[in-house]
Amino acid sequence: MKDSYDVIIAGGAIIGSSIAHHLAADKNFTGSVLVVEKDPTYASSSTTKSASSIRQQFSTEINIKISQFGIDLLRRAEELLSVNGEHTGIHFTERGYLLLASEATLPTLRDRVKFQQSHGVAVDVLGMDELLTRFPWLNPEGLAGAATTRQGEGWFDAHILLSAFRRKAISNSVTYTASEVTEVEQAPDGRVTGVVLSDGSRVGCGTLVNATGAYAGLFSEKVGLRIPVDPRKRTVFVVNCPTELTNCTTVIDSDGLTFRPEGRSYIIHLGPEPDNDPITFDLDIDHTDFDKRIWERLAHRVPAFEALRMVSAWAGHYDFNPFDHNALLGTMPQVPNFVFANGFSGHGVMQAPAVGRGIAELITYGSYRTLDLSPLSVSRYFENSPLQELNVY
Repeated sequence: MKDSYDVIIAGGAIIGSSIAHHLAADKNFTGSVLVVEKDPTYASSSTTKSASSIRQQFSTEINIKISQFGIDLLRRAEELLSVNGEHTGIHFTERGYLLLASEATLPTLRDRVKFQQSHGVAVDVLGMDELLTRFPWLNPEGLAGAATTRQGEGWFDAHILLSAFRRKAISNSVTYTASEVTEVEQAPDGRVTGVVLSDGSRVGCGTLVNATGAYAGLFSEKVGLRIPVDPRKRTVFVVNCPTELTNCTTVIDSDGLTFRPEGRSYIIHLGPEPDNDPITFDLDIDHTDFDKRIWERLAHRVPAFEALRMVSAWAGHYDFNPFDHNALLGTMPQVPNFVFANGFSGHGVMQAPAVGRGIAELITYGSYRTLDLSPLSVSRYFENSPLQELNVY
């Protein structure tokens, strides 16, 4: 490790490693990059604890475009991310999302589908007859229709994508160190001049990137710009079902209950009630939550799940942005060489490819080039100008 780097990235999970890869892959970036990651096993990383899905069914143009960029990368992963001919093994399963609607929510769903179609999303509204023909295992009670995509949505292995970004970055001379940034040094004008690592060593830098995930709010305090990003726990339950759900995709019920296949099992999750969603760094699993809130709803929508068998469960953290649930990206004038890449609120894995590319361009060229990510500028928080994304699950 050197005494100074042009770019230091604090946090080496999927966001940090995507930024590192895209920097090193840009022929016009000639600087040095250090990625500081306190846990190189990623055992409790939000990336490895993710349900690892990607969708285009959003209500804002920028989030749709970000997903479209990510889908293109996933389809071309072997071409873009393989090292020395080794396959990435990301296994992108392109099987769509199914968003269920009640009588009350169907008009809104139709409007959003029209908006998505206008931005190139291959999505359709299904009437009840077609819905039940394609997904006969659904209980139609309380439903009036649904939206689903013909292509361009699905799931993949986020840990493998992270590893592919990391391996590709390292092959292009990016340095990774198992450490943590404990202090940030600044000049009188606010610019970052260097960092202190957990072993006490000092490393100078030209640009510092905050890619610390659920710790991003606390990390931003090191430069005096607290952003509204904190850890919120989300639990995923894995079950077996004796009856195969033919053509099952990622299903989101009108109350937010979500399930999809994972091999021969199914993963299930339902966000907590708003008044029971504390800021926490623990990853303890409340197994009773499944019985209290989920099983009855799940068995109501899919009667075959009445005979399910619990297999396992895991918990991970959202880097939650309660301000508007969207990413906070870019810089602020007070600290112009401190770059935010935070607050994805559960969408970080699907948005990592586009955000990595965008932040790399911002560092290299001073502006976004491939995709304009300025609607997600961190400045909107400090200006109290939220970006409303209505399709948050």
